[in-house]
Amino acid sequence: MKDTYTHKGKRKQLVETLKAKGIENKAVLEAINAIPRHLFMDSGFIEHAYVDKAFPIAADQTISQPYTVARQTELLEVSKGDKVLEIGTGSGYQTAVLLEMGITVFSIERQNELFKKTKRFLPKLGYRPKRLIFGDGYKGLPEEAPYDGIVVTAGAPYVPKPLMAQLKIGGKLVIPVGEENQIMTVFTRTSEKEFEKEEHGAFRFVPLLEDKN
Repeated sequence: MKDTYTHKGKRKQLVETLKAKGIENKAVLEAINAIPRHLFMDSGFIEHAYVDKAFPIAADQTISQPYTVARQTELLEVSKGDKVLEIGTGSGYQTAVLLEMGITVFSIERQNELFKKTKRFLPKLGYRPKRLIFGDGYKGLPEEAPYDGIVVTAGAPYVPKPLMAQLKIGGKLVIPVGEENQIMTVFTRTSEKEFEKEEHGAFRFVPLLEDKN
């Protein structure tokens, strides 16, 4: 679990790459600069940890491209002390970015293998979400609602209504919507029944799994 000067130097380069791609949020860039992404990777990919690409992890899932993590986090428009629900814990890297920013994080993972691994792993790095749950992300976590932001880290064929309902007024849902390719979509809750929708370009995610049982 080493984080060397070489790793730190590569992270600085990654941050410069993200700035060049348009990421401006200082807190997001500082979080990415602080987090040892190589420790979240399978051993075969560690050498490439600070390349701006997605890589495979357990259970046929991926650790998202750093630009994607940074962009989704930036679009949430949350700040220290805010409460965020993350759908799809995965490797825990997005979780760590939010925690590094001082966000209170609730996170749901559908893959049991990944859930167990990440639940053990995150505290070893000092990252402790408020709750990390094995469950169906389409349902959200109503007992902890409302949230300042909800981020979905897998491609959703449609927008789950329970997630919309769990947003605070003024809160944002950041979700990649689509089957093969997804459009990064932001819904801002403007009142009890009204939402504003914005689209922020095409991305590609692994699919968001629904509980079919």
